[in-house]
Amino acid sequence: MVKYILRRLVMLIPVLLGVSILTFSLIHLIPGDPAKSMLGEKSTESQLEQLREELGLNDPYIVQYGRFAGSILQGDLGESVKSKEDISIEIMNRLPATMELTVFAMVLAISIGILAGVIAAVKQYSWFDNLSMTGALFGVSLPIFWLGLMMIWFFSVQLNILPASGRISNNIELNSITNFYLLDSIITGNWAAFKDVLSHLIMPGVALGTIPMAIIARMTRSSMLEVMKQDYIRTANAKGLARHLIVFQHALKNAFLPVLTVIGLQFGLLLGGAVLTETIFSWPGIGRYVYLAVMGRDYPVVQSTILIIAVIFVIVNLITDILYKYFDPRISYD
Repeated sequence: MVKYILRRLVMLIPVLLGVSILTFSLIHLIPGDPAKSMLGEKSTESQLEQLREELGLNDPYIVQYGRFAGSILQGDLGESVKSKEDISIEIMNRLPATMELTVFAMVLAISIGILAGVIAAVKQYSWFDNLSMTGALFGVSLPIFWLGLMMIWFFSVQLNILPASGRISNNIELNSITNFYLLDSIITGNWAAFKDVLSHLIMPGVALGTIPMAIIARMTRSSMLEVMKQDYIRTANAKGLARHLIVFQHALKNAFLPVLTVIGLQFGLLLGGAVLTETIFSWPGIGRYVYLAVMGRDYPVVQSTILIIAVIFVIVNLITDILYKYFDPRISYD
């Protein structure tokens, strides 16, 4: 197992190299002048040329990439062109917000998706099966931006029961320890802040978790139906074991590997796919940070944040592979 983990970590190097080259190339292929985007339309040609020299935009592509890669290897993500702030600090300040939103969305998606998939498989062709799978189809099809806007219109504008944006209300004081607001409110025993933070999480969490919830439900149902046809399930039924023991201890554990694969992939995708959700709900996370950087043509920020997301994605996949061993002891990584 240790050798496998080390091998996967070594494989991280070419992956990140490829991601860095692809990201750097795509950003520089975007039409338009980044200097003019930063200084505005009223800037003079001399001002634009001075900024291009300062940023090294007049240098050849290879030179620019070499400078970027060299900084990354030294652990220096650089500074934002727009705000002049250290990108590492900015990412560390925003990453907990994205992680908190992503984990909340995945907890909803996993708990509801697996439960719905199990019940749909056990009660195949029932009204619940038809209703849940139809709902899953809608969940996969609904665009996040449309769902988010509709939720804001209904729950914030019409009913006024949930906040439309932000991470915490301005009138709520919270002593931030880990920068994970839900966890900080529990640690400090600030239940007013806990309730407020949770209310801010509900709409973006549901909007972000809808697609993975639907995918997990469909995968769980499909995998459970395959397992429920196996001989050992018939034997367990013939022995008179309780139905819930057969379903959850025998069938679900053996059907969980494909579901685990989907969960790992979706968790990684949500980290990168939170851009729309965070933008719609003004959530101060990595996704919104990337969006503002793209709009402002802030090259260093976009390159660095995408690289960080790629690292997290690879780590999540590694953890998923390790969990396979728990659910199926027959798997060997030697």
